[in-house]
Amino acid sequence: MPRPSDSDAEFTRAFRAALAGGAVPDFVRAPDPAEAASRFAVYRNNVAHSLRTALSRRFPAIRRLVGGTFFDAMAAEFVAAHPPASPVIQEWGDEFPRFLTMFPPVATLPFLADVARIEWARGRAYHAADAVPMPAGNLGQTGPLRLHPSLHLLHLDHPAVSIWQANQPDRDGRTDAVGAQIALIWRRPDFSVSVQPLSQMDGGFIAALMQGAPMAAAAVLTDPVPMLTLLLRDGLICDPGAPS
Repeated sequence: MPRPSDSDAEFTRAFRAALAGGAVPDFVRAPDPAEAASRFAVYRNNVAHSLRTALSRRFPAIRRLVGGTFFDAMAAEFVAAHPPASPVIQEWGDEFPRFLTMFPPVATLPFLADVARIEWARGRAYHAADAVPMPAGNLGQTGPLRLHPSLHLLHLDHPAVSIWQANQPDRDGRTDAVGAQIALIWRRPDFSVSVQPLSQMDGGFIAALMQGAPMAAAAVLTDPVPMLTLLLRDGLICDPGAPS
């Protein structure tokens, strides 16, 4: 495919507009000019299908909650409104939780956005950088702790952790949980990603550590032993002397 004489930005805008359903750009050609539009339509459909599939894999609990047919139709709307800005597909989809808060057909399911936030954070946790764990014997240091890059703390308006857990492949989708929840999300040493609800006190302790508070100051909020046990068990307190 020859490049147009215009700038790269103009080329990109024209190509994106065509993928979104606009006119096929002049620089898209075929041996038979009449075939250019039909061939580009095949390419456009393949791109849209690939993006819908990628979104489905990134947000499987959302797909289960709304059903496959509805999810595919909703994904098409999202793809049209928020096409990828980067060739790295794992960086695409961060707008999906916000999209769900503004998509009228799911207005009666206000918890969907929080469930999507969990699923997005799980992907971020899985792809987070590695870090060297701090030896347990160094835990008495007085300065701030360096926590693992995979660690995420989400304050949710709905019982989204319970809903997410109930919609895993081995569950029946039912939960009687109500109210706001706090989610702790992290990557284990075996590269599985865990999601755990926290109490307000434990959430405050983790939040204080993430904000750079020394452990002694953070521990004023709650008994730190359960959370420190979890952090040490899964290597989530990092060696400050190791390279970032």
